[in-house]
Amino acid sequence: MITTLIVEDDYRVAEIHAAYVRKVRGFAVVGHAPTAARARSEIRQLAPALVLLDLYLPDGNGLDILRETLASVGPRPDFLVITAARDVASVRTALQLGTVHYLVKPFTFAQIEERLIAYRHLHDRLARTAEAEQHEVDALYRLLRGPALLPKGHSGPTMAAVRDLLHDTPDEVSATEVAEKIGISRATAQRYLAELVRHGRVELRLHYGATGRPEHRYRIAISPRSTSG
Repeated sequence: MITTLIVEDDYRVAEIHAAYVRKVRGFAVVGHAPTAARARSEIRQLAPALVLLDLYLPDGNGLDILRETLASVGPRPDFLVITAARDVASVRTALQLGTVHYLVKPFTFAQIEERLIAYRHLHDRLARTAEAEQHEVDALYRLLRGPALLPKGHSGPTMAAVRDLLHDTPDEVSATEVAEKIGISRATAQRYLAELVRHGRVELRLHYGATGRPEHRYRIAISPRSTSG
């Protein structure tokens, strides 16, 4: 489970954010901090993997928490900024400090779901990767840019369902199998799988049977491809 700390001064908003996080598979809310001082304490004590960080706090700016965390020798969680701050200076600073995403209030569940799922795939893939060659580095960066890569006509939740299915399936699967397990048409499954292949998240293999055209088989792209030999 990806332990998550909510940093938000409004308790009602914090509860909404926590409810959103709990709806996404693989995440667990471990605490809530309504102030910058409490956030610093909770980060040290709880050592969360991810912090959903508001910038406007009653006793400081969330960007200062980011700076201090990067300079500290203690736990260094990843940060996903959730804020009403729309000024370019805040966005630029958050980018420079290495936040995994910047989500402007108000937002929908689908928007935060996409970003959490993208982060989860990055988190899981980094855990499986000891060394990364350039194509693997490119694939890791594409994971975080995932929500912006959805072409027109593609549903975020459907794309997430397809990704999750492949991520949880150790063997290769066909578009027909994906369609049956998720409850969509084969043509729709094929369209989403093709998009994932195009962005390097899924590998396509051709399985040649005794007769007819080769069957397309898919699996999540996890292991770096070898360049030796």
